[in-house]
Amino acid sequence: MSLQTRFIIYVTFLLSILAGLILFVIGKREVNAKFDESKNRGILIAKHIANLNLNHLIFWDLEAIEENIEDQIDEKLIYVVIYDRFNEPVAANDFIRDYGEIYGESRLEGEITEQSSFFESKNIKDKSDNQILRILEIEVPIFTKGSPKNWGSIKIGLSLADMRREVQRTRFVLILIGFVGLLIGIFGATLLAKRITGPLKKLVGGTVKISKGDFAHTIDIPSQDEIGDLARSFNKMSRELLQTREKMEEANIKLIQAEKLASIGRISATIAHEIRNPLTSVKLNIQKVSQSVQLDEIEEEHLKISQEGVGQIEKFIKEFLDFTRTSELNLAQFPVDQILEESIKMMSDFLAQKKVILEKKFRKKEPLALVDGDKLRQVFLNILRNAYEAVDEGGKISVSLSLKREEESRKIRVVISDNGRGIPMGDWENIFEPFYTTKSSGTGLGLAIARKIIEQHRGLIRVIKGEGRGTSFEVLIPCGGEK
Repeated sequence: MSLQTRFIIYVTFLLSILAGLILFVIGKREVNAKFDESKNRGILIAKHIANLNLNHLIFWDLEAIEENIEDQIDEKLIYVVIYDRFNEPVAANDFIRDYGEIYGESRLEGEITEQSSFFESKNIKDKSDNQILRILEIEVPIFTKGSPKNWGSIKIGLSLADMRREVQRTRFVLILIGFVGLLIGIFGATLLAKRITGPLKKLVGGTVKISKGDFAHTIDIPSQDEIGDLARSFNKMSRELLQTREKMEEANIKLIQAEKLASIGRISATIAHEIRNPLTSVKLNIQKVSQSVQLDEIEEEHLKISQEGVGQIEKFIKEFLDFTRTSELNLAQFPVDQILEESIKMMSDFLAQKKVILEKKFRKKEPLALVDGDKLRQVFLNILRNAYEAVDEGGKISVSLSLKREEESRKIRVVISDNGRGIPMGDWENIFEPFYTTKSSGTGLGLAIARKIIEQHRGLIRVIKGEGRGTSFEVLIPCGGEK
C-alpha cells in the first residue's frame, strides 16, 4: 500500500471518529434542549389548565372541570387528570380513565410548594389502535392565592411525537453536514497527500537517477517547507557528487597521463641518447663537407637540406625531452601583461613579414601572478606561433588580458584569438594530446607542453568553441599563488 493511500485511510478514519463524536455531542445537546423545551411548555400548559379550573375546583364543580379538560385535549395534549388535596383523582378526560396505573395516583410526594413538579417520559399503548404513544408526563400542584397548602394537583401527558420528529430532522441535518464535511476532509486529505507524496516521488526518482550515475539531475521543488529543504539538500548533494566525479575523472586522466609520461620518459631518455651521438657525428661531418670549395651548387643544396633535416631531428628530440621531463617551476611574482608583451615582441618580425594585424586588449594594473616567467612565455609563444601559422597573409590576431572573479578566487584570463582556418570540431578534444597534429611539419608536442606547464601552475588552458572561422585559446592562471 502506497504512502498516499495509507495517509488518506488514516485521515479518513480520524475524521470519521471526530465527526462521529461531534455529531453525538451535538445530537445529545439537541435532544436535551428539546426535552427541556417540552418540559417548560408542559409546565405552562398545566398551570394554564389549573388556573382555568381553580374556581371550579374550589366550588367542586366537577362537570365544568371535565368540560374544560375536554376542550383542551388535542393531538399534542394526550390526557389531563386533576387530583384533590388528598391525591385522589376528581376529573380527567375519557382517554386516560382506561389506564389505571396513570389515572389512579398522583406522583407528587413529600413537602409540596408552588415550585414542585414531577416529570417522567414513558411509553403507553393506545388501546384503540394498538399504537405506542411516547408521552412526557408532567404534574404540578394547584395553589390558590394566599393559601399555604395546595388544593390539589394536575397531571398532563404531552405527546413527544413532534419533539422526536424535530430531533430526527436535526440528526438528519447533522449527519448530512458530517457526511459533507467528511467528503471535504477526504478531498483535502487527498490533495494534501498528493502535495506531500508528489515531491517525495520526485525525490525517489532523483535517487534512482543518482544511483544510475546521473549526478547532473536536479529536483525542482520551490516550497519553503521541510520537503523543499530536503530537495535543496538533495540538489546540493548531487552537485557535490558531480563535482567529485569530475575531479576523480580529471585526477584519473592526470594519473594515466603521468603514467604515460613516465613510460615515455624512460623510453625517450634511451632513444635520445642513442640518436644524439650518431646524429652529432652526422652533423659535424656535414659541416666539414659543406666547407669544401670543390662542391657544386647541387651538392651544396643537398647538404643544406641534410642540415635542415638534422636540425628538425634535434628540435624534435629537445621538445620530446622537455615534454617527458618533470621540471621544477621557478616561481616568482610577475605581471602577466609584461610576459605577454615579451612574447609578442619575439613574434613581431614574423608577424610583420606576413602583414598580420595584432590587436591588444590589456587592462591596466592587473594583479601579479606567481608564475615561472620563462615557462609561461613558452606557452604564449606556442599559441601565438600556431595562430600565426593559421592565418592568411593580412590576417588578424587578438590578444586580451583580464581578471576573472570566481566564487573563492581570482584568476588572470588570457585569450588569444585568430581569424584563420580554425580547428575542425572533431579535433577540439585531441589537440592537447601528445603527438597529435594537423600540420604536415608539426611534432604534435607544442600544445601538449603548453597544457603541462599551465597545469603545473594549477591553471587551465582550453579551446573556446565559437562559430565561423578562427580559433580562440583561453588560459586561466591563479592570481598571487591562489589554488
